Amino acid sequence: MSQSIAVSWSTVDANYSQASVQVDKLSNQDLILRCQSGLRPDKAAFAELLRRYQTQVDRVLYHLAPDWSDRADLAQEVWIRVYRNIHRLQEPAKFRGWLSRIATNLFYDELRKRKRSGSSFSLDAPRLAGDGEMDWEIASDTPSPEEQLKTREFYEQLREAIADLPEIFRTTIVLREIEGLAYEEIAQITGASLGTVKSRIARARSRLQSQLKSYLDG
Repeated sequence: MSQSIAVSWSTVDANYSQASVQVDKLSNQDLILRCQSGLRPDKAAFAELLRRYQTQVDRVLYHLAPDWSDRADLAQEVWIRVYRNIHRLQEPAKFRGWLSRIATNLFYDELRKRKRSGSSFSLDAPRLAGDGEMDWEIASDTPSPEEQLKTREFYEQLREAIADLPEIFRTTIVLREIEGLAYEEIAQITGASLGTVKSRIARARSRLQSQLKSYLDG
């Protein structure tokens, strides 16, 4: 999918193991600054960033492309882009949003390639439109095994409902409700206006509520 970068992941892992005592005590911002201090990112600091944020990348790609079999390749490409461009990040405190933007942009790039090549991708039209709010948290102090099972079942239903959303709605709802990004950040990532972003999120929430209603009522 892409050219290899100068440092292999095995080399990164080896260097990380040797320097983990130092880097694992650094803040995220300090890790980023260390990666930006030389001509190339510090290997140990970069490996620690990868360790801390790999789950976020996997989660974003899972929700954006639930039916793609090559998400692991996409995730590696995300980190290759981070490695090559981390010196361009001007505000280390915004690394998380920047990382999500790279993952989302990569998804869009790959989506456009697949559309041009004729690969199939589900873009079914939305059934409902309108505003709606949804509580994404399930509060429980000491959940019983039965409650834990119900929680897992609910989130499985939720993941399936998100996967069924049209791409433009799925992207915005993932970035808002799962990644917790601000509306303004989502507008920058997707290239849509602030009003469009809010409208898409409202419509996505409404559709999810509709799809989950029968499960919740049951």
